[in-house]
Amino acid sequence: MPPPHPSQVDSEAADDEARMEMYGGDDVREPPQLSPNKEAKQLEVSSPASPSPVTWDGPHDPANPQNWSKLRKWLLTILCAGMTINVTFASSAPSSATSRIIEQFDISDEVSYLVTSVFLLGYVFGPFIFGPGSEMFGRKPVLAVGMTSYTLFILGQIFAPNVQTLLVTRFWSGFFAVAPLTIGGGLLADIWSAKGRGPATSVFAASVFLGPVLGPLIGGYVAESKLKWNWIFWVMFIFAGASTLLMIVLLPETYAPVLLLKKAKKMRREAETPEIAMSIYAEHEKQDFSLGPLLHRTLYRPFQMLLLEPILVLVTIYLSIVYGVLYALFEALPVIFIERHGFTLSQNGLIFIGVGIGSTLGALTNFYFSLQYSKHVDHWKGFPPAEYRLYGAMVGGPALVIGAFWLGWTGEYSSIHWAVPAVATVVLGFAISLIFMSFLSYLIDTYLMYSASAFAANTTIRSLVAAAFPLFTVQMYTKLGINWASTLVGLIGLVMAPSPFLFYKYGARIRERSKFAPCIDLKIAKELEEEKKQKFEGSTKEQV
Repeated sequence: MPPPHPSQVDSEAADDEARMEMYGGDDVREPPQLSPNKEAKQLEVSSPASPSPVTWDGPHDPANPQNWSKLRKWLLTILCAGMTINVTFASSAPSSATSRIIEQFDISDEVSYLVTSVFLLGYVFGPFIFGPGSEMFGRKPVLAVGMTSYTLFILGQIFAPNVQTLLVTRFWSGFFAVAPLTIGGGLLADIWSAKGRGPATSVFAASVFLGPVLGPLIGGYVAESKLKWNWIFWVMFIFAGASTLLMIVLLPETYAPVLLLKKAKKMRREAETPEIAMSIYAEHEKQDFSLGPLLHRTLYRPFQMLLLEPILVLVTIYLSIVYGVLYALFEALPVIFIERHGFTLSQNGLIFIGVGIGSTLGALTNFYFSLQYSKHVDHWKGFPPAEYRLYGAMVGGPALVIGAFWLGWTGEYSSIHWAVPAVATVVLGFAISLIFMSFLSYLIDTYLMYSASAFAANTTIRSLVAAAFPLFTVQMYTKLGINWASTLVGLIGLVMAPSPFLFYKYGARIRERSKFAPCIDLKIAKELEEEKKQKFEGSTKEQV
């Protein structure tokens, strides 16, 4: 499918706004407008001229990120994906150097697992700061603060005199590293239209899984070298520093409300009279970012939804398990390939290529499903049923079960060639990638303007679960055995696998009862049914 022309992008954006106005504007479930702040009220009251909200200079305004060239959009997409690979690489890279860390600080195996877990624990708290921050100040300054701080805290890990310092700096690195993960999706939405962002979203989603896979691969070779124990952190620092520098130099601001605010300030400075200057304002200036409303949006609403929304609850449980399985692999695969098959650290790292291949195949499969989804957009006037996003999870769920059983019952026995369980990692990577992309798209289409709150709740819970999994994975695989530990994972996956099929059948009914799901597709369905009925009645009259 050829990419949309810039003029087409503009018309699609206008159509989307019109459709939201038509189908969501009068819905009692639509979020209330933020109350204007005091300065904005004073601005409107005190201005003798008619207040003029600043907008783009027509549908083809080159300042609008939606109108940037395709080449520029793809460069920014790759930059965003690169930052994501960077921060997720840092989450898993030290897992291959645990023996060196144990030797350096004279700690137990259990304490060494915290090096990964505390980093993921930082993922839990970061989104509550960086998400709202990017909406207040723009994408670039918040990303710059996050990436710079994340990079500097890696220095603390390099020169850590004791394990306590190492763990504290790992936590804060994780806290700041989550900035591109939190903001990346919004940044892509800033520059790509709804129809055009499918391939870009697939690239971004694939980068989320590519980073953790590269960690053990590169970390294994560094840990086996004659370099000091902390060189894996030097590699992380160099990678992070380069990514941060590229981001600061190459990334422009992309958030439209902040860009229009800058435009309004410039117009006020250049206004001919103070009266005209006072009449110019940006909608962003009217938003209330005081503590109360901010806490409601970032803390209260996500967990309110987690308590009241059955779709969000079940999806969060499923994705938490899948995310935990991904990080459990970093501890489980050494048990299988180092202890059973006698691999070295670097050879064990190569096994993660299978997970990367599977994740890439999952991203390509999801892209195919996205193309099928786009065929329904026009018929459904821009809002197809959210359940059309579930095909990926329908394929990924059974694949996860197959991969878990395959890995466990072939990895248990050293008499079975190592390539057999290695191929199972491809199936697991494929399943994890598909389930994630499918369900995250489902949450977006289900909750629309509330999807950020749904994501905040989902990210918090799944990061907590992922932080816990490495703490018990080795003990589980050692005491239960590789076969039965993987069987346990497979059985849990088997219990969750029917969920996308159930949502596909009953999801619309559940959404209809939701306090947060706009259900625009259900309103459109009634219109389509009415149009069909009118056409039928018209044809009947003609025959008579």
